[in-house]
Amino acid sequence: MRHQFLVSGLVNWETDCRVDGFPIDYAPIHYNFFGVSSCVSGVGCNVAKALSTLGVRVTLATLLGQDLTADIAMRELTAAGIDCSLVQRPLKESPASAVLYDREGRRRIYCDLKDIQETAYDFDGVDLSAFDAVVACNINFSRPLLQKARNAGVPVAVDVHTLGNIHDEYNGEFMRYADILFLSDENLPCEPRDFLRAIEDTYGSRIIVLGQGERGAMMYVRDEDRFYSLTAARLGTPVNTVGAGDALLSSFVSLYCEGLPPVECLRRAETFAAAKILTSGASKGFVTRERLEELYRSAAADIREK
Repeated sequence: MRHQFLVSGLVNWETDCRVDGFPIDYAPIHYNFFGVSSCVSGVGCNVAKALSTLGVRVTLATLLGQDLTADIAMRELTAAGIDCSLVQRPLKESPASAVLYDREGRRRIYCDLKDIQETAYDFDGVDLSAFDAVVACNINFSRPLLQKARNAGVPVAVDVHTLGNIHDEYNGEFMRYADILFLSDENLPCEPRDFLRAIEDTYGSRIIVLGQGERGAMMYVRDEDRFYSLTAARLGTPVNTVGAGDALLSSFVSLYCEGLPPVECLRRAETFAAAKILTSGASKGFVTRERLEELYRSAAADIREK
């Protein structure tokens, strides 16, 4: 049976530019043949496309403008099999981002959200009874969805990305409602296990996953009261790591709804993310469920508990 997810999150126009390295030396022009590309992206788009590629039926709620990039986004999302009936277009302009990345996988992202953080989305007329899960990206217009999902008994997955304080003012509400919580290790103030334990003690998330990039991932499972720490999957030389966290979240939640044990979900999610970063563009490089299993069989022996 195909599961039905509601994804609420950012969609933007992304331009990726490969650079020789960081810092970047000044020069008035640099000819970068086949090193600059553009695509429809944003966390909401990335998660929706990843889930759809894995065979999940996805409805996307987002805010866009009345501009050309929004028209392109609507066409691409619809072509990917995503239900766009909940997409609204009240913004002055659609959000945009520019991503500089080098051959080592390091990147610098410039994100222009336009007026999306000051624009509300009314979820009152959205019936959540048909959805198996809600992925609520940590953008302001997703906030009303959190309590609504809790009231409907629909599990909520959230990625708060970088977090340096468990009492983070912006992300606190998202963490309170997250049954499955993802974050990155890029800004931790203490040892990872201590930080995850503090989050669980404060917010009570069922599962917390800490992405650690090329070093793999750590997970705390409340029902088992156990930590898992896995090495990363290796499928080739990474091209661009932007969107790896979105891939990790999407595949994990999809597999978890299939009934796989959390550690098996994470092992396969590591493989899904490893496949994704072989392609440049945050919304590109996703593999099907069948292809994921093929890749996992070849990579499983290398995904070890640390």
